[in-house]
Amino acid sequence: MPASALGLPSELALAFLAGVLLNLTPCVLPVIPLKIRTIIHHAGASPRQRVEAAVAFLAGTLLFFLAIGSASALLHWTWGVLFQSPAVIAFLIALMAGFAAMIFFDIDMPVPAFAYRMGGGRHMEPLISGVLAAILSTPCTGPFLGGVLAFALTQAPAVLVTLFLAIGLGLAFPYVVILLRPSLLDRLPKVGEWSRRLRQALAFLLLAGAVFFAGSLLSTHVTLWLWRAWAVGLAVWAGVAIVRRGTLAVRIVAISAAALGLSTAFAGGLLMPPHGGPLHWRPFTKAQLVAARRAHRPVLVEFTAAWCINCKILEKTVYVAPAVVRAAQRENLVALRVDLTRPNPALERLLVKDGGAGLPFAEIRNPEGHITEIFRGLFGPAALAAAIDRSASRLDMTG
Repeated sequence: MPASALGLPSELALAFLAGVLLNLTPCVLPVIPLKIRTIIHHAGASPRQRVEAAVAFLAGTLLFFLAIGSASALLHWTWGVLFQSPAVIAFLIALMAGFAAMIFFDIDMPVPAFAYRMGGGRHMEPLISGVLAAILSTPCTGPFLGGVLAFALTQAPAVLVTLFLAIGLGLAFPYVVILLRPSLLDRLPKVGEWSRRLRQALAFLLLAGAVFFAGSLLSTHVTLWLWRAWAVGLAVWAGVAIVRRGTLAVRIVAISAAALGLSTAFAGGLLMPPHGGPLHWRPFTKAQLVAARRAHRPVLVEFTAAWCINCKILEKTVYVAPAVVRAAQRENLVALRVDLTRPNPALERLLVKDGGAGLPFAEIRNPEGHITEIFRGLFGPAALAAAIDRSASRLDMTG
């Protein structure tokens, strides 16, 4: 059912659910270590301190979504537009790298003097954790979010902001519940050497997020060497943890973290020079669309950006899947890539016009040039291959 056919209460419920599900998307993975640190720090706290931490975390998340929602209403921003700014990305990289060091070495967050004077020193970490979680949720869309955003951008400013706040509430909800439920916190195992190693492993995850976003600012060659340095650091850390005398739990944590991190890096091609994909992507231009229509060829248009984690997952998995490649070859498909890494008003208007409100977004155009299928967020190769096959016979626009 299209989003516009639903009432506002249903859209608010979908927005809340979309926010909850954002916690499962790769975009939010880098900030999980900071959330876990916040929860562990309050595991033995009094009920009042837990409530204060939960309120601070929720306030940080909602403040960001209030700001981004207001900007979207007044300035017509699209989801993820902040990441088109090199200054914003540089700030986030520094913030993530700094937090990674704090988590690895278990350093308390430096708190400004004014925060202590206001009695809010202990609230700074959950507040910043909430803000950072909200910021890192915006490069990509998750389940239901694409439809909610497409609906929100057609509404009055007050409704749009309300929907954004519902997304933020859903994003913060699981962690607020954990902080407020003493029974959940009390089930955490006692801290020890294994928990220190787990904390350090999570610091490498946060550092991986910083390296990923650095790829938006640096050359491919420099980024490749940063990934290699990260992989060497992870391997050395795991080796030291395994060789040193420790419990079985410590070794399991080290081996699991190293195996998961390094296998993901190799599978994602992060440690190897990039190569051209089997779909032979071309930069998007209106002339390419006209040429494809004249040649009576279907077109796949991908809207992507260097800072979009979910986009990179699609490019490393779905767009190179054998079923998709075979379908593209059968239909003589033209693959065009719209790069929104940096601001481009014309291409951003095209994204919104074609039914997108954030990244990832992809569309199939039939040989007559009409959009026959659109894909928001993550999707599988079977769905894309079927859409490519159908493109030869479908002339009407669907959504």
